[in-house]
Amino acid sequence: MELLAKTLLLCSTLALVTGAPAHQQESAADGDGAVPDRCKGIEFDAITPDEKGVTLFFKGDHLWKGFHGSIQLANESFKELDDNHHIGHVDASFRMHNTEKTGDHDHIYLFLDDKVFRYYNENLEDGYPKEIQEDFPGVPSHLDAAVECPKGECIADSVLFFKGQDIHVYDVATKTVKTKTWSHLPVCTSALRWLEHYYCFHGHNFTRFNPVTGEVSGGYPKDARSYFMKCAGFGHGGNYSTPKCSEIKLDAITSDDPGKTYLFSGPIYMRLDTKRDGLHAFPITRTWKEVSNGVDAVFSFTNKIYMIKDDKVYIYKSAAHYTLIEGYPKTLKDELSIEGHVDSAFVCPSENMVYIIQGNTMREVDLTATPRVVTQDLPLPLSDIDAGLCGPEGIHLFKGGLYYHYESPMTLALSRIAPFPQNITSAMLGCQD
Repeated sequence: MELLAKTLLLCSTLALVTGAPAHQQESAADGDGAVPDRCKGIEFDAITPDEKGVTLFFKGDHLWKGFHGSIQLANESFKELDDNHHIGHVDASFRMHNTEKTGDHDHIYLFLDDKVFRYYNENLEDGYPKEIQEDFPGVPSHLDAAVECPKGECIADSVLFFKGQDIHVYDVATKTVKTKTWSHLPVCTSALRWLEHYYCFHGHNFTRFNPVTGEVSGGYPKDARSYFMKCAGFGHGGNYSTPKCSEIKLDAITSDDPGKTYLFSGPIYMRLDTKRDGLHAFPITRTWKEVSNGVDAVFSFTNKIYMIKDDKVYIYKSAAHYTLIEGYPKTLKDELSIEGHVDSAFVCPSENMVYIIQGNTMREVDLTATPRVVTQDLPLPLSDIDAGLCGPEGIHLFKGGLYYHYESPMTLALSRIAPFPQNITSAMLGCQD
């Protein structure tokens, strides 16, 4: 039930994404009473997620915890950042990604001049601070920004160090550096990896870039106050609010081969496997730009994600950034030998069969067959299913504010009476009872 709990919990965050509420006055103050206000368009010194996934924004001797957190003195969390140690600000910061060395993985690195400080749970680790070159040979001092880049998004587990328009790409395993010049990218004063995308912050704006090529695509720069903090008069997207538990309405849910889990509702989607680094809703067109009117059903198979809307099937490669396969969309009939509205679809782990629910009928389609044809039509003891997901703990079928659990497709197919439905509650979802 762990996956179900994570899945249901996500819906409660819809209100966090858009239409920012009124900004609350920040209360912390330093010695001379000057308090930076990130809603006035400041330039951050450094940004990084911590080991718990909370994003830290540094400015002078202050910091903010999270997109919606209030300001505080940095030395309340990192006691070495004080006047006694003559550390008034941070030049750059990042969270290490190195699953091969668990003693380094998820540790936080803060840089100042020619020194590096390493923290875990806000405690400075033994032997630090060190000279930057001691930990990161070939990396210059007086950095502007830094950001981690895991293998798969970069060629190898890496750290990108920014100084001016030079980017020093540090290979974590080999401890070697390759330097690139990205003159087309603004000079970054801080950088952040968030939900597998990379952001260069400059002034009060940000620009999203490709971590391998530095390529920028889309309408950038954008104002950080509309996306990475809560400020009056700023925001993006629609005006979502926390729904009542009895009014929950999912359209689709799926997990792909790399382990990314997505929930779809109306025009938005949410990543369900990134809870540590924040749960956020986005327009479906942000990732799947060709699917502009929501989805009816979604399933994943062999590193591809299938999206069904009306009588069309869109198939995307499940790479770091989804790309529509040439020749798609195709009709449901041509792709899956199915006609009519699809309520839900799911594929179980290590299986080649997609189970498509239409009304009170579940149809099996062998995805390895050519052409693909329906192999069985099976009656169901319930109908009007909103979404379905098959995982290690079995099948979950969602219908409004209820869900039904089955151990396997076989138990679902053999069932003649629907199991007792379980209510989605505020404890599970954060919705309103």
